Amino acid sequence: MLFHVRMTVKLPVDMPAEQSNRLKADEKELAQRLQRDGTWRHLWRIAGQYANVSIFDVADNQALHDTLMQLPLFPYMDIEVTAMCRHPSSVHEDDR
Repeated sequence: MLFHVRMTVKLPVDMPAEQSNRLKADEKELAQRLQRDGTWRHLWRIAGQYANVSIFDVADNQALHDTLMQLPLFPYMDIEVTAMCRHPSSVHEDDR
């Protein structure tokens, strides 16, 4: 299943830089691994915000939930999820 996911990160302003830098590095590592394995299909930054829009390709709602909860920044995110399905007018066979 494909999911459109908007993630807005809200780190505490008083979080020590060392801690936030470690979280961001861990997040980047996991995000890149999930992209390479095809789970996190697309990732776009929203200009001017600490936020992104992503497309995830997972088996079901629970798989998406489990994936998002793994993210190191998850405790500091506001997340909006929209399930997607193939549009009959799409010219792309593989939905990519």
